[in-house]
Amino acid sequence: MQIDVFNGDADGICALIQLRLAKPVEAKLITGVKRDIQLLEQVMVQAHDSVTVLDISLQKNRSALDRILEQGATVFYVDHHETGEIPNHDRLKTLIDTSAHTCTSLLMDQYLGGKFSTWAVTAAFGDNLISSAEKLAHRLSLSVSQLNLLRDLGVYLNYNGCGSVVSDLHFIPDILYRELVAYTSPFDYMAANDSSYQQLLAGYAEDIVKAQLIKEEYRTSAIAVYRLPDEAWARRISGVFSNELANKMPARAHAVISYNAHGGYQISVRAPLVNKIGADELCSLFASGGGRKSAAGINHLPYDELSLFIAEFEKKYP
Repeated sequence: MQIDVFNGDADGICALIQLRLAKPVEAKLITGVKRDIQLLEQVMVQAHDSVTVLDISLQKNRSALDRILEQGATVFYVDHHETGEIPNHDRLKTLIDTSAHTCTSLLMDQYLGGKFSTWAVTAAFGDNLISSAEKLAHRLSLSVSQLNLLRDLGVYLNYNGCGSVVSDLHFIPDILYRELVAYTSPFDYMAANDSSYQQLLAGYAEDIVKAQLIKEEYRTSAIAVYRLPDEAWARRISGVFSNELANKMPARAHAVISYNAHGGYQISVRAPLVNKIGADELCSLFASGGGRKSAAGINHLPYDELSLFIAEFEKKYP
């Protein structure tokens, strides 16, 4: 049996789209909201099963990965998050790069020899890797209007993956993936004018306007902290709002706080774009935290630890 495990954001979805367009196979899909980073715990295998893992931290899934390998499955792991020590196993193939300038879909694009690069550009925009997306787009000779379309779609797909629980989202990620993988390029999907595309466009436009009305709760010359209300729209927009803040104020680090479904805070952190380091280290100080050097998050921060987080935030970006 083939099992495809992927992050429910733009990067995870677009990476799997590329792989399955190039290598079609019937697979069991395991995914979730963007913050569901321990997806391998859901994977049950038998000997000779094949597992593909896309866009989730190996470090956060190490014990489940060890179990899957011990049970006789073969694993192909593609990612750009924290790894910890990568196990040396003859049934594990990894394609991992933790550079702040790449993402899982860009790695998949390289692996496949650029067969479906427009999906990789879309994902890179979704991960706010603007310069990397534009660099690949330039090699594809895309027009400005085409570039803008891919940028917007990447943002919309990333936006759809954010939320504390699946019910916060417009579309369950595996259902959205099944719709998108029918199209060789994102331009074909957008040209089809499917209702999903229109709903993502309209939902994003409505939610970002609400977020832009929020003022910072705490600010220094180096950091800014925003708190969103305890509503589904706020949980949906938290990640892309964080990216927007980073793009508008590239010399400043940002943290966007929203409320999760478990009686605590969910936090999105963006390192300054002029110095894209430290976000993963900061968030990893907390039990449910992790991510990338430039963008990371904490899935559950108890209310009484917010002041501790802000103190560590200031310490990381003085």
